[in-house]
Amino acid sequence: MNTTLSRRALLAAPALVPGLALAQSFPNRPLRMICPFAAGGSADASARQLAEPLSAALGQPVVVENRPGGGATIGAQLVARAAPDGHTLLYGTPGPQIVNPHLMRSVPYDPERDFAPVSAYKRAPNLLAVHPGLPARNLAELIDLAKARPGALTFASSGIGSSSHLAGEMLKFLARVDITHVPYRGTSQAMTDLMAGTVAMALDTLSILLPPSRAGALRALGVTTPGRSALAPDLPALAETLPGFDAAPFNYIATTGGTPPAIVARLNAAVTGILNDPAYRARMEALGEEATPSSPEELAATIRAESARWKQVIEAAGIRAE
Repeated sequence: MNTTLSRRALLAAPALVPGLALAQSFPNRPLRMICPFAAGGSADASARQLAEPLSAALGQPVVVENRPGGGATIGAQLVARAAPDGHTLLYGTPGPQIVNPHLMRSVPYDPERDFAPVSAYKRAPNLLAVHPGLPARNLAELIDLAKARPGALTFASSGIGSSSHLAGEMLKFLARVDITHVPYRGTSQAMTDLMAGTVAMALDTLSILLPPSRAGALRALGVTTPGRSALAPDLPALAETLPGFDAAPFNYIATTGGTPPAIVARLNAAVTGILNDPAYRARMEALGEEATPSSPEELAATIRAESARWKQVIEAAGIRAE
């Protein structure tokens, strides 16, 4: 048996050498972190926040490149077609691998095969907030009101297919209510109209909706994470009333499919090391974000599960990207 094992090890060794050699020399030049959104947005800010400590951890510059367009497919395609050597990273949001394959008739890459998961990065819990003039002080009362007035209530979002839109559609799907979607071209005008009472409610990030709710300009009804959020522990989770409700979009880091596992492991160690640093986590919490370090395998499983869950909601709502 020992002889057989030794022979197997000798036969396997040549196949391992290229991957090990690449990993030992990685990285040997600056890395690109592709953010598939324009500069100045939340994804861009998060990518740049990560790039600095990641550069220090890897010993090479990590340069953030903004490649917006196509609902994040243009940037994702760039990563999918890059050399599989770990030097091109995707700052991933739900769009490229989870939502777009169901929203769009086709995407210019294979959403699973063309990417190698590195680590989950964060979840930014959404908050359901209503105008204080709405006679609903909790989710159960809101559902009753919506059932009594089908189609009369409205919810604002930052655009068709956005996380704020899909969260509202999940609420409708699980509660079996008819609430009218009002899409805006971004968050700013949506929040202005919500606080004016032009629309009845919105589901958006804690950083956007919690401050006006604490000030009394809005009424917070609950967070969209499966359980209560440590960032607002006094607020109930919507899942306490609607079991299964989970609409907290998560961000992650991936690289090009086919990248050697040893390089993926090096990237994973660098990213998770940063996310486990107490000072870095505190910076994220101050922005209303929860760090979610993971293994590549855990991230792959999360992407598959999220894709299946959102496919159900998107198909039920009949949503198509414009």
